[in-house]
Amino acid sequence: MMHRVLLFVMMFFLCVNSQAQETTGDGVDALLASMKDHDKAALLMVHFGTTYDDTRAKTIDVINEKARKTFPRLEVRESYSSRIIIRRLKTRGIIKDTPLQAMMRLYAEGYTHLIVQSTNIIEGKEMNQLRQEVERMRPFFKEIRLGNPLLYSVEDAQQVVDILSKHLTVNAKKKEHVLLVGHGTDTPATAIYSEIDYLLKAAGLTNYHVGTIEGYPTFETALQQIQQQKGKTVVLMPFMFVAGDHARNDISEDWKRQLEEAGLQVELHIVGLGELPEIQEIFIKHIRETQKENE
Repeated sequence: MMHRVLLFVMMFFLCVNSQAQETTGDGVDALLASMKDHDKAALLMVHFGTTYDDTRAKTIDVINEKARKTFPRLEVRESYSSRIIIRRLKTRGIIKDTPLQAMMRLYAEGYTHLIVQSTNIIEGKEMNQLRQEVERMRPFFKEIRLGNPLLYSVEDAQQVVDILSKHLTVNAKKKEHVLLVGHGTDTPATAIYSEIDYLLKAAGLTNYHVGTIEGYPTFETALQQIQQQKGKTVVLMPFMFVAGDHARNDISEDWKRQLEEAGLQVELHIVGLGELPEIQEIFIKHIRETQKENE
């Protein structure tokens, strides 16, 4: 009988210890567990932003609300990183804080613990700027944790490829192709777009291509691939969180016209990545995974 009691006690403590390890493995839970009486925690969502109300409602507003429901113990705020968009919205009476302003406001309101999560696609200039601003504010908070952009690991990239292949299907036998158009960057982070292109083709999706407006792969790179495969129809989709200015102008007009001039039929699928629930979940996962800088 005594052996059974001892065995039960040992199993109980092993179970408790296992649960504790699982909890502290979650960046959000670990942050909340470190808080003392009167401490306050917040989650700051950082978006590039958009002036288009329709795409904002389907992307930014949706993921903000999903974050509120997923993390009810965190005060959820938002900010826009594009100063141009902030100025344009201000003329319409819509006020948005920059990330730095939002962090300063949270500090002034007595928040002590902060998680910052952007909806950037890659680790480019926007993320570099955000990391610098978080470091500037680090002395004012007991703890700040910063989540990663959508495409940070190979696992992230593979997940995105799987999601896109399910949401956007075309008939390769009929020479139909998909062209995903990203914003692009002139930093080394532009390599992520080539990684997505490679992973698509490695998965057998040889009629899927990636191009960027301001980086590599270029429009010419993608067009060459489509022509080499004797494509006839191209479905254009923005590889961006929101379907804003670039989607309405560069993609829907400029890229569409150039493809048609090259003799291709073009269909538009103007849907921001942020509209896809599975993409939203990757950002939620990144919030959960936030860890201290020194861990």
